[in-house]
Amino acid sequence: MDVEYLSACDTVALLHRGSWVSVSGYRNMGLLREELLKSIWHAFTALDVDQSGKVSKSQLKVLSHNLCTVMKVPHDPMALEEHFKDDDEGPVSNQGYMPYLNRFILDKVRDNFDVLEFNNVCWTLCFKKNVNMSHLLISNEDAFKIWCIFNFLSEDRYPLVVVREEIEYFFRKLTEAMGGVWNQESFDDYKVMLNKKLQSLSAWGLIELVGMGHFSKGMTRQTLAMGIAEVFQELILDVLRQGYMMKKGHKRKNWTERWFVLRPNSISYYVSEDLTDKKGDILLDHNCCVESLPDKDGKKCLFLVKCTGKSFEISASDKKRKQEWIQAIQTCIQLLRLGLQSPHCEARMRRRELRQRQQAEQEELVERMGLLQTANENKQRMLESMRKKLDEAAAKAALEEQRRTQTQSDLQDRYRRDLEREKMVRLQMEQQVAQKSSELEQYLQRVRELEDMYHRLEDALEDERQARQDEETMRKLQARLLEEESAKRAELEQIHLQQQRAISQTQAEKQQLESERLVKETALQAAMLQLENLEKERHGALEQYEMVTKKLEQAANKTKSWKDKVAKHEGLVHLIQPGSKGPQRMTNWGPAAFTDAELDLRKKCWQEQKSHNQSTQ
Repeated sequence: MDVEYLSACDTVALLHRGSWVSVSGYRNMGLLREELLKSIWHAFTALDVDQSGKVSKSQLKVLSHNLCTVMKVPHDPMALEEHFKDDDEGPVSNQGYMPYLNRFILDKVRDNFDVLEFNNVCWTLCFKKNVNMSHLLISNEDAFKIWCIFNFLSEDRYPLVVVREEIEYFFRKLTEAMGGVWNQESFDDYKVMLNKKLQSLSAWGLIELVGMGHFSKGMTRQTLAMGIAEVFQELILDVLRQGYMMKKGHKRKNWTERWFVLRPNSISYYVSEDLTDKKGDILLDHNCCVESLPDKDGKKCLFLVKCTGKSFEISASDKKRKQEWIQAIQTCIQLLRLGLQSPHCEARMRRRELRQRQQAEQEELVERMGLLQTANENKQRMLESMRKKLDEAAAKAALEEQRRTQTQSDLQDRYRRDLEREKMVRLQMEQQVAQKSSELEQYLQRVRELEDMYHRLEDALEDERQARQDEETMRKLQARLLEEESAKRAELEQIHLQQQRAISQTQAEKQQLESERLVKETALQAAMLQLENLEKERHGALEQYEMVTKKLEQAANKTKSWKDKVAKHEGLVHLIQPGSKGPQRMTNWGPAAFTDAELDLRKKCWQEQKSHNQSTQ
């Protein structure tokens, strides 16, 4: 047996036997205040019945007295009244109680009190108000242990909550302690449900989650209680490892079985696992070391723990446990040399630092996104302002052009009317020149005035022409801006056309492949038809061959019957006569039976018969 499970009742019993956990063995003094404040916050919240954030002074007096008693701090009943003498007669808030708590209680705390008893007092004040144990699978002692674990894993901000990563860490440890297999998918589903709420749990939510057995399906109540006890011992009691091993005595040199308990700064050994009879401690410091020893004296799996002025020889049950104990002790010594805390405290700090870095990176990313969004909006506003200015300039140019055209038309009409009027006056003066010679000078004066007016009109036209040139210059500037905008638009349209061409090319290639497939299918169908025709022709040739064979057999039969009839009726036998004198055809078997002329004749007859049969068919 390597690990021993203690229930809350066993823990309380051990308190009366003197085996309680002191402050020096529980946490360093730097973290002790934070752990104590978390438990006190639960007690203060429980006293706030109407949830107004304030508690009456009488209740705070009782709470302060209990805290001083359990932490062995001298209690001054007048200090509370003296501290709050300037306040009104109403209740006191948590912020108002905190300075008194730090000054008159926590600053006086020493390492001579039991932290578990302190937590039990705070738990007694708050659990009945917040937990209904009737429908849960765990006992009150198990709920108390989960509450202590919550205080250890919770964030250092109020109200106290435990985040998703710490919830997953706790349930992984609990599943491992129960000997089960961690189901990541089930926890991911729970995280999705948790994200819809507050992404964290209170102490009572964590107790209810464990008590409902959502992550311990298939486990008995006893297995769940044993798993909670093992996690509680590791995280709260700093029990890194425990189990039976053999120890060699210093005086008698005999081997005795002891129950060893490894903590960050000591190894305690007892007579049995009930921890009633403690035989001694092995105090660990940075000068200690652990070494593996060879088997001797019939003992196996030996290792040596060297301390200042004293060494301890220990025998484990097997090689695996020996190696695990050596690694665990080396880890404790290394942490002591580095001045660090227990492994799970260091792991908690690393997890918190990782979450803080991730949160900082996320906030930096959000800030960058906000800056990019602001810059984008500014650019959009600038573009919109430029577009409005261009529209206004174009409208103003159109209005100026209209005014210029109207002015030019008015001047032309006026000049035309003046010319017509001048012609009429000149005609009148010519008609009256004979009669009114005295009025000639006036007429000439009128002509000079008209010429002077004409010059002024020309000057006005020249000014108008200059204004028109200036306006033309402004119009060209606007045209250049419009051309730049149209060039950008043309570039975008060119990119769009390139994309369309790529899509069209892809579709054309697809259509070409489809057409090639259709052509191949058509060629295949034609080849199949041709194969069927060839098959039909082959069957026809076979039928013709069979018909010719039958006809040859019939002809052979007829010839045989004819020869038999001739031989029967005539009874004659042909005499062997000499052959032809011409050259004979030679074969592999000797002289041929037919001449070349006879063979040609037979070939011609066979071809005629074949053509006749084909024409008949």
